[in-house]
Amino acid sequence: MNKTLLLIMCDFLLLNLLALTRWEKAEPQHTQLETAAPRASVNAPAVNADMVELMRISLEDEKTSREQLAAQLSSTQGSLSEREKNLAALQQQKGQLESTLTATQSSAKELEQRYTASAQEASMSKEQLARMQRELEERKAEAERQKAELARMEKQNSEARQRIENLNVAVQVAEQEKNLLDKNLTEAKQQVEVERLERFKVQEQTTQLTQGVGQLAQKSGELSKEIRDNRPINPNVIFSEFLANRVSTKVTTRRPGLFSPTIKDKDTQTVLVSDGDKIFALMHVSDTPFAIGEVPTDYDQVTGVLTRGSASAPMGQLQFLKLDPRVVVVPVDGSLAALMGAKIYQLAKEPFKFPDAVLVRAEDGRYGETPFRIDASNANYVKLDNRIVTRLFGDIAPKRGDLVFSKTGEIIGIMVNSDYCAVLGNFAAAYTLKTGDNPDPKTSVILSDVYTRLQRLPFKLQ
Repeated sequence: MNKTLLLIMCDFLLLNLLALTRWEKAEPQHTQLETAAPRASVNAPAVNADMVELMRISLEDEKTSREQLAAQLSSTQGSLSEREKNLAALQQQKGQLESTLTATQSSAKELEQRYTASAQEASMSKEQLARMQRELEERKAEAERQKAELARMEKQNSEARQRIENLNVAVQVAEQEKNLLDKNLTEAKQQVEVERLERFKVQEQTTQLTQGVGQLAQKSGELSKEIRDNRPINPNVIFSEFLANRVSTKVTTRRPGLFSPTIKDKDTQTVLVSDGDKIFALMHVSDTPFAIGEVPTDYDQVTGVLTRGSASAPMGQLQFLKLDPRVVVVPVDGSLAALMGAKIYQLAKEPFKFPDAVLVRAEDGRYGETPFRIDASNANYVKLDNRIVTRLFGDIAPKRGDLVFSKTGEIIGIMVNSDYCAVLGNFAAAYTLKTGDNPDPKTSVILSDVYTRLQRLPFKLQ
């Protein structure tokens, strides 16, 4: 049943129930309810008529819907009958196709068996043909190899016959040469004997000449050495060697202060010198931060470094020489000196051979020749010309810290003041100050003793 029709019928039944209910039997509580009941009774027939009309329309709609459904059902049944006929035809065709498929499968199996048999026969024929072909090729290759071997043997045989003929000719030639050599050998023996006698005579003469040349060379070498030792070198050459071999030194000190530590450093240029055993860097005490004559101070750190080009070496210790308290040297290990690649100057063996010396001042690059004299009262010092006339004519005047070279290019010493040069003979140390933190002995002790020793020197040497 249609849902719309069902709702309409339910509404109709509800309205009938309300219309047919006898409301007058209920106890009226208010006057308004009593007056409303007669009105409902009066309107009931009109409502029933509307409901009947509505029911009729709904029934007509439902009838129309059923007729449409019946028509659709008839059409569907016709389509179903037609489909059943088609299905039967298809079933019949399926049977025919299955029969045909069975026959075709049987034929295919038979053809497959025939194909397999034919393929086996063809495969056997191909294998036999391939084997025969391989055998034929192997026989051809063997024939070619035997042919090549035969040709090679024939060639060897021909070459052997040729070598035999050549050997025969060579034997004949060798016999002739042997005869000729025997003849030449006899003549050569006679000639050798003559030459041996002549060589013996020549050797005697050569020995006498060699002895004479050796004596002459020895005298020439001694003469050359004497000439070289006595020939002065141009000061320009000495200064150019200094520039090429100078080493930079830097000494840094630190001492505690009231608020912060005081740090001082000093740089200079010097050379490496040797006494024949050890190597040292030569400095004046003024080339260091230490000050002689001031109140001695204890430094809590002393460091230094030697530099040449890209190579550098730390200073392990500073040595104050017994020769003069103002001369300071730094020992340098031989391997570090070789790494720096600087020339190591030797001490002058005869520092007083020439009346002039060559002064080199590193701080301003000045140099020149200056006369000097031996001080009879102080054998370890020489006095250089420091007259005012020298300054007036533009020559270099001595100054403390200047390096003094002999005219042969060896080192004589270092200027300790503006008049005197300390002549280096050895490097014996009065005090050795080890670098680093809290150096020992105390710097105040060393500087105090250095000042005391300096005061003991003659006034002209101070």
